[in-house]
Amino acid sequence: MKDHPDHLAAAWSELVATARRTVADGLVVGTSGNVSVRVKDLVLVTPSGVPYDQLGPSDTTAVDLDGRQIIGRLRPTSELPMHLALYRSTPATAVVHTHAPNATAVSTLVPELPPIHYMAAALGGPVRVAPYALYGSDELAANMLRALRDRTAALLQNHGTVAYGASLGQALERTAQLEWMCRVWLTANSVPGHTPSLLSAAQLDAAGDRLRGYGQRSSHPA
Repeated sequence: MKDHPDHLAAAWSELVATARRTVADGLVVGTSGNVSVRVKDLVLVTPSGVPYDQLGPSDTTAVDLDGRQIIGRLRPTSELPMHLALYRSTPATAVVHTHAPNATAVSTLVPELPPIHYMAAALGGPVRVAPYALYGSDELAANMLRALRDRTAALLQNHGTVAYGASLGQALERTAQLEWMCRVWLTANSVPGHTPSLLSAAQLDAAGDRLRGYGQRSSHPA
């Protein structure tokens, strides 16, 4: 293994901390959802069916880009095909998959999250819903990739969310933004006798241009 052990240990520690955040922030329940990070040609990934608060340094789990297990004794997440598809097809360095409740609810209602807020521009545009497929399947991975074309986050029908980024922090932030926008749309859409106003493509484009130059290299306005 060419990667320095200390570098891998730090990456695993950050991955576990991110996975625990998904629970603390209400984005997953129990062992649902999964997190991964790419370190050169290795993919560190949460193992299947192990509560995140029980993971320690000795539980490091890593595969190569073909899915062969390189490090660890625990079986990688059942959603490994989805993670590997992202690393092969996008510039992703980190991936967060959750069963966030508001986002999962929206995934059952519409083929695309209506553009209720300009932060959709930070994810590449209106967030699409990938058609349902069995969890852990190659079909789900393929559906997800189509939904993610020119996007950094997507909804998975009757399932949850997936987001990627250049870091675990960015992937988690994008997940949180998506869940928040879904909650806003559900809230606004539930008011009897009213229809939420939505943003046009031109308005989203303008917001995207503004966001790219915003703040102290931050991904969103405060």
